[in-house]
Amino acid sequence: MKRLLQGIDVSNWQGSVDWADHADGGVAFAFAKATEGGDYRDKWFARNWNGMRESWLVCGAYHFARPKGDPVEHARFFLRTVEAAGGLRRGDLVALDLETNDGLRPAQVARYARRWCRHVERHGRVRPFVYTFPSFAQNGHCAGLSEYPLWIACPEKPRGLPLVPRPWQGWTIHQYAQKPVDRNVFHGSRQELTRLGHHPR
Repeated sequence: MKRLLQGIDVSNWQGSVDWADHADGGVAFAFAKATEGGDYRDKWFARNWNGMRESWLVCGAYHFARPKGDPVEHARFFLRTVEAAGGLRRGDLVALDLETNDGLRPAQVARYARRWCRHVERHGRVRPFVYTFPSFAQNGHCAGLSEYPLWIACPEKPRGLPLVPRPWQGWTIHQYAQKPVDRNVFHGSRQELTRLGHHPR
């Protein structure tokens, strides 16, 4: 039986995060919000990115999708923001947070997500995770994203037993709690998780 690796995710809503305390408490990986849309940078991102690194956590950065905008511009903005905070190292993770449609049809949202992911994969040399929740995916907003690892928000299900929506066949990270901080598990080892991360040339 594989063990479940413990993780958290944070944004500006958490303010200052005590990364050493989380690491001491058994947290092995974390995602911090970097950007939203094409012009919003999370003011805590650089501090979080460096705090995770200093505490020897597997580092993850995520972009909150605003599908009404230009996905390539948004992807470039995200990668520039991560670079400015110290950049990607081998094994670092990235994710697209896909949970709002901005009033667009599901097919348009899915097209935005595919283009964002492809740009980040090509230019960041890392395959993004897609963070979403079951009903959003089941409504068609994630069409064509099954090649990207699923980070599923499903706090109503027991830890490690989330619902897996179409188009995915299985999950990679399960966000199983959202209070007082978002808590996640990865089904595997630290080494297996970093294998899904950045691979420099």
